[in-house]
Amino acid sequence: MTQLDLISIGRVSVDLYGQQVGSRLEDVATFAKGVGGCPANVAIGAARLGLRSALISRVGDEPMGRFVQEQLRREGVDTRGLRTDPQRLTSLVLLSVRDERSFPLIFYRENCADSALCTDDIDEALIGSARAVLVTGTHFSLPGGARAQHNAIEAALAHSRQVILDIDYRPSLWGIGGHDAGESRYARSAQVTQALAAVLPRCHLVVGTEEELHIAAGVEDTLAALRQIRSVTDAIIVCKRGPRGCVVLAGEVPRSLEAALVVPGLDIEIYNVLGAGDAFLAGFLKGFLAGAAHEESARLANACGALAVSRLLCSSEFPTWRELEHFLARGSRHRALRRDEELNHLHRVTTRRPRPAVLRALAIDVPASQPARGTPGSGSPERFRELMLEAVTDAAAGREGFGALLRSPDNTLREALPGSLWVARSVHRAGSRPLELADGGSLGVELTEWPIDLTVHCRCEHRPDDPPAVREADERSLARLAAVCRAQGREWLLEIGAGTATPDPETLARYLSRLYALDIRPDWWGLEPQSNTAAWRLCVRAITENDGDCRGVLVVLEDAARAGEALADAAGTALVRGFIAGGSIVADAAAAWRAGQLADVAVVAGMAERLAALVEVWAMARDPRLDEPQRSGN
Repeated sequence: MTQLDLISIGRVSVDLYGQQVGSRLEDVATFAKGVGGCPANVAIGAARLGLRSALISRVGDEPMGRFVQEQLRREGVDTRGLRTDPQRLTSLVLLSVRDERSFPLIFYRENCADSALCTDDIDEALIGSARAVLVTGTHFSLPGGARAQHNAIEAALAHSRQVILDIDYRPSLWGIGGHDAGESRYARSAQVTQALAAVLPRCHLVVGTEEELHIAAGVEDTLAALRQIRSVTDAIIVCKRGPRGCVVLAGEVPRSLEAALVVPGLDIEIYNVLGAGDAFLAGFLKGFLAGAAHEESARLANACGALAVSRLLCSSEFPTWRELEHFLARGSRHRALRRDEELNHLHRVTTRRPRPAVLRALAIDVPASQPARGTPGSGSPERFRELMLEAVTDAAAGREGFGALLRSPDNTLREALPGSLWVARSVHRAGSRPLELADGGSLGVELTEWPIDLTVHCRCEHRPDDPPAVREADERSLARLAAVCRAQGREWLLEIGAGTATPDPETLARYLSRLYALDIRPDWWGLEPQSNTAAWRLCVRAITENDGDCRGVLVVLEDAARAGEALADAAGTALVRGFIAGGSIVADAAAAWRAGQLADVAVVAGMAERLAALVEVWAMARDPRLDEPQRSGN
């Protein structure tokens, strides 16, 4: 019985994509990072479509290697075959996008980790556990890599598994054309043809562009190349033709390509072709390994390639299964698919990092009565925030699902934050009416400097009698924040405050729906306690009707006297996922500490005890069945 659907073998790199589209690589100023390399891309793309995939390769024992390992695991790719090489660095690739035909790139692969792949890296038991093994042309350019892949083919055939060849021809990786020829896709080479000739007869599926089929056959005419390949193998041959789609040949090669099974492509804007072929192959394998008709496999492949070619990065922007289903069923009104708001939202929510099902957080701020830093005879606000953070850590006692909301605009606590905590940080100016974002000039630049796993928090006051000008200004600020978080792949928490007014659930629900209509879709909502369970359900219905992928609602607790009652009311609603405690819950401790009546140890213990008491109230009121794992991309 197989445990895996697919094992990919060969290249894995960290790709650094120039973000200034239209620039020469010489002029690029900033780069976006992702996992790259054909086999790694296919493994990730397949995992996103629900296949059980694995990668056999090597990475360095350094931060880039650890990034690759962690990202593969986040994607659901099995990493048992991914070795850490203590002697070599992870491969790097620098790329830019000039236009739809020019994509300058440089491979940094001198003695890199994956180039040291050898037969010792091939675990026959692992190979035998998969339904198919994918070997890639580039690694036949290296003696050790070639032997390793041939061993993998032997093991696959011995276990009656399928062998797939992605020709994956990059002349520069065969030493043809020099370092500056990374963009080149074709150059004649008898050496390459000879190396691939030994592989073709043993394959069940061969995939390549027309140029790649030419190099595999040693013939520079597509039909003649296909006939040459067919003369040595019964494999299904898939010819990728970019915007024109693909041709699938399962039997004899006809007199013309158009007489074969031609599955047309989609008319979409080409933004970056790099990696699109890997997304295509992942889509084809989704159908092929399920026994689907070749036409259906090709339809999935073309759609995956179209979504990938419309975006900047490689694997990190490949589609998930839900995203692909949506696209196939509904298409898009945008020729530039990267501008499709619904597709972008689906992509973002199905590729988010995992989060705990329940969050119990403490708002780390300083009550208004706290003296300014340096006041004689008092502790500093910074020190009190550190004590609050200690209290959260003590209450968590190593358990997941605890966090801190940093309401202070400064960043003094960054080094003290435990990695196990969920952490959010405020981006608004406290008490501003209308809402102002504390961006220091540019919100995008400000958030670029934040750690990627830091959740953005914004509190917006909403009152039914707000003048239209105030409401419109609030909405503009929230729309700007939503756009920046979406562009940077950041999660954000929108807290709605009613001030001293008693929140009206119907009015609040209408406001939530209004924000959704403006494409303001936060990952989390922070709402003040509602009057009863029915009121909670009214608000939650407004959320779920507009965004079934919202992570949840957190109850914002400011009043210690009502905290237990508020949690009991909220705990029965599935989408309410926890709470953020603060306000009067810590005010007494702050006042006593400021007056010198409580030592640091005592104030930490007191706040931790209060937080633990709220956690217990929540646990007693909450049905654990409401905290099932949230829907994923697969």
